[in-house]
Amino acid sequence: MIRNFVFYIGLFLFSVPAIAQSNSYDIVIYGGTSAGVSAAIQAARMDKSVVILEPYHRLGGLSAGGLGATDIGNKRVIGGISREFYQNLKNHYDQNSNWKWEDRSDYFGKNEHRNSEGDDGMWTFEPSAALHVYHKMMEPYDIEVQYGKKLDRKAGVKKEGNSIRSITMMDGSVYTGKAFIDGTYEGDLMAAAGVTYAVGREDNEVYGETLNGYYLAEYHKQSGYHQFPDGVDPYVEPGHPGSGLLWGVSTNKPGQKGEGDQLMQAYNFRMCLTNNPENRLAIEKPDNYNPDKYELLVRLFEAQPDMRKINQYFIWSKMPNQKTDVNNRGGFSTDAIDMNHNWPEASYEIREAIQKEHLDYTQGLFYFYQNDPRVPSELQNFVKEWGYPKDEYVSNNHFTPQLYVREGRRMVSDYVMTEHHCQGDVVVEDAIGMAAYGMDSHNTQRIVVDGMVKNEGNVEVSGFKPYPISYRSITPTKSECENLVVPVALSASHIAFGSIRMEPVFMVLGQSAATVAAMAVDQSSAVQDLSYGELKEKLLKDKQVLE
Repeated sequence: MIRNFVFYIGLFLFSVPAIAQSNSYDIVIYGGTSAGVSAAIQAARMDKSVVILEPYHRLGGLSAGGLGATDIGNKRVIGGISREFYQNLKNHYDQNSNWKWEDRSDYFGKNEHRNSEGDDGMWTFEPSAALHVYHKMMEPYDIEVQYGKKLDRKAGVKKEGNSIRSITMMDGSVYTGKAFIDGTYEGDLMAAAGVTYAVGREDNEVYGETLNGYYLAEYHKQSGYHQFPDGVDPYVEPGHPGSGLLWGVSTNKPGQKGEGDQLMQAYNFRMCLTNNPENRLAIEKPDNYNPDKYELLVRLFEAQPDMRKINQYFIWSKMPNQKTDVNNRGGFSTDAIDMNHNWPEASYEIREAIQKEHLDYTQGLFYFYQNDPRVPSELQNFVKEWGYPKDEYVSNNHFTPQLYVREGRRMVSDYVMTEHHCQGDVVVEDAIGMAAYGMDSHNTQRIVVDGMVKNEGNVEVSGFKPYPISYRSITPTKSECENLVVPVALSASHIAFGSIRMEPVFMVLGQSAATVAAMAVDQSSAVQDLSYGELKEKLLKDKQVLE
């Protein structure tokens, strides 16, 4: 009997570490993007145990990674936790009497990003401020965050029937949950769970659209419309195809308008720079610097000699405390066109290599602007005033660790959002949030057309009202997974995703996804089977805007 007692005590002691490491929660969120943070706060408010598994080492995704010039067509439709975030940013700045705007002249770009008098939110902000606010918003709740947790994308999802029971990280740690939320830009958990998805651009015929697939935008003087003017030669030796193509020009052939493919719209880094000498670090020559990468830019300068303003080559948006959010504009800018097509399906190692290529390109671009004698003096003198802020991204050499993954995988569920919803031709009756931005796809490739270099893939169509996003578009087909919600890589066509994919909307959808997950846990039901009437009531109670 004593031996049996010792045996059971030993068994118990042996089992304790396994119990301690079980990592069991009501809701498991993979991806600490803006949507992931919003979802975690909502889950905690609904009294659910919750963990954020962040693959890297910083929360907030793009909102804390340099995208401080908030893209949103109509602020009115941003509610709930998303609205709270921007209100809390305003409180943060109001309480800090030392912050200031400098000259707000038009060369800093988009006026619509700036705050108007009486606005209850702050829509232009520093990365460090966003990160601070996210952490402060999470502080009152028991939200566990674990960093450096990369999903084992090959064998890391264990399902019983149509439900995920656990997910395993590359370090071997296992997390069990009653419901799961994929908060990644890439849709990594969704894909690993066996949910159907799309990558790239659908053919227009797939959903009866007009703005999907191959599209060659016209050149517009002054703005450039992210296009090269006619006549820019793509060859190393102008006029000699045999000399080879310049760096950045693809060998792909022109396609037919509306033709689908698996090309990705370009990624970039949203650049936080400062012209405050006391806070400015020099832009040094980066690894693998090669001025030949920017020969096309030189030819663009030559082709448009009357375009010498900074906002003709960048969207140079001003943030508080003499900082910027610099974004892509024109034929050759921060978008690293053609470098990212493998990203959604790539291994972590290949993604790191792709990110490094983007880093070298981007840091090299600004070094080129500051130092190469071929850069027009008006532009060079302006860029020379700027450098990396000492007080941003301190643990990452003062440069954002967040690549702007504008689009990854997109789920294909029982309901797909398309351009027809964006333009109001079809209106859903199960809204979980609103989108309000124009349909916006960045270029996908740089090709030779009639002996000239041209960018392909840029689409910008706006002028429509805010529109609702369907509950069904964030839940997979039930036969594929019953306890997963996907607020970022949601079910939408490429061009519709180009409208939905804005950070305030991702926070709205993150909150709604957590509401769906928590209600499904409470009711022991599939995430697809909630009464929409009950869901709507809860969303409205939590100040979501649904119309």
